[in-house]
Amino acid sequence: MQDILLRADRNAIATLTMNRPGALNALSEEMLAALQAELDRIAEDGSIRAVVIKGAGKAFCAGHDLKQMTAARQAGDGGKAYFNALFAQCGRLMTSITKLPQPVIAQVHGIATAAGCQLVASCDLAVSAEGTRFGVNGINIGLFCSTPMVALSRNIPRKQAFEMLTTGEFIEARRAETLGLVNRTVPDEQLESNTTELAEKLASKLGVALKVGKQAFYNQLEKGLEEAYAYTGEIMAENMLYNDTEQGIAAFLDKRKPEWQQ
Repeated sequence: MQDILLRADRNAIATLTMNRPGALNALSEEMLAALQAELDRIAEDGSIRAVVIKGAGKAFCAGHDLKQMTAARQAGDGGKAYFNALFAQCGRLMTSITKLPQPVIAQVHGIATAAGCQLVASCDLAVSAEGTRFGVNGINIGLFCSTPMVALSRNIPRKQAFEMLTTGEFIEARRAETLGLVNRTVPDEQLESNTTELAEKLASKLGVALKVGKQAFYNQLEKGLEEAYAYTGEIMAENMLYNDTEQGIAAFLDKRKPEWQQ
């Protein structure tokens, strides 16, 4: 059987490739489980400093596997238990990306729809090829994209998110960039190199600083202003005490490249 998820490590970067091109890399139960397992392994791997998620074939990800979901709908209880488990599994995966110590970049091309768009929105950063289309278009088949809405509404302005969710219309890559769903849009032939360049830039930083910084970034978003400053002040004070940070400051003052130990 063909592996549905491929992993390649290079220069402290782990690249995960969803490998179901015939199904537009749909997030089946098996794909969700494979991504979860690999991210769990990466979370414990101190040698990895950045992660890239991409899709094989002509699309990034077309969302949940509707054929698999239809089969479950026809099961004994009408699929309720299955659907509850499926969406809980998906929610756990998306949350795991946010909680992962390493920054995660989505490398997006073709289409990113429904849960595929959710996956892009859940990643910390995203690079998109020109011509990529993004949508949360479940409403077109009578299914409101409620779980994709969680990540989407935390990435783009409220009214634009609501319009996408209720009209089911696609937006193009440049519009996605303007709204903040992706960081940059590049020509197709530059997608791989541009994403790699960004990942290598992240991987060159002090790993422990990225780890505490990413955690602090998401935690402070949920706090009030004064509480956020108190919390992040403690994080920075702790960060200042790292030996590698001391070395990094000395290297900056000496106008040389730091040599991280972590």
